[in-house]
Amino acid sequence: MRILSGIQPSGALHIGNYFGMMRPAIDLQGAGEAFYFIADYHALTSLRDPVALRALSRGVAVDFLACGLDPSRATLFRQSDVPQVTELAWILNTVAPMGLLERAHSYKDKVARGLPASAGLFTYPVLMAADILIYDSDVVPVGRDQKQHVEITRDLATKMNETFGPILKLPEPRIQTATATVPGLDGQKMSKSYGNTIEIFGEEKETRKRVMSIVTDSTPVEAPKNADASAIFQLFSLVASPNESAEMRAAFEQGGRGYGDFKKQLFAALWEYFAPFRQRREELLAQPDHIDEVLAAGARRANSAADDVMGRVRQAVGLR
Repeated sequence: MRILSGIQPSGALHIGNYFGMMRPAIDLQGAGEAFYFIADYHALTSLRDPVALRALSRGVAVDFLACGLDPSRATLFRQSDVPQVTELAWILNTVAPMGLLERAHSYKDKVARGLPASAGLFTYPVLMAADILIYDSDVVPVGRDQKQHVEITRDLATKMNETFGPILKLPEPRIQTATATVPGLDGQKMSKSYGNTIEIFGEEKETRKRVMSIVTDSTPVEAPKNADASAIFQLFSLVASPNESAEMRAAFEQGGRGYGDFKKQLFAALWEYFAPFRQRREELLAQPDHIDEVLAAGARRANSAADDVMGRVRQAVGLR
């Protein structure tokens, strides 16, 4: 079973990235042949600084390894180190119905948030489909908000197979239900686009400041509070033990403590949870050659798989 997942290097990684994509990916790296890519082509739809893109792409590799990715059990590589993916994306574009792309939720959402309506943003799902199909992926772990992308991928693969013969494998989405949407500082989904994130490896002072800025309601200190409606409690539950979560819930419901106290408790729990990862990250930063070796080895494995698929595709469509 080949597992495929990717993450954009469009900004510093945050705890929403960790619990939403990175930890599930790390948990799956022993369940099959795992391919995890750093989506630098995708990042170009919003990031136009070449120096920053290179640094962020490398930073994602360092952070992923620091958080537990094992390069002996998973293939980690940069998307742009497999240029065949853009060739497959173009071929998929030639059969992609406009109506299919016009119905994509991500395009509408990003334009509504102010991103320029570029052709790249519009065809983003096609490039994502190429990312999945070019490695003969069997399983794509996604949150519910990303399920449509896998459905579009299956639609495009079916269209190709109907037109040119059975050349592309249809992947299956694996919906990540264990972890709910990670709330940001404003209660919306944590996202770099919203500017409401808490970085995994942020400085202590800045991390504390961001935690203390979490938006709360005006419930008085002495009054009971709704834990389930609180981003503080939801974030705390991600890093605390079940007993600790139960104790905080009881404190919410009892009243007598203000949100500021709960925020301090959340910061302490977050800082402790990611402490081993911070130590590992420092060790990795002192080994730049190791990072290069991991990415180079990942690129070789990914290119080998991509060549197999593109050989079939080129032959089928008449390019060879």
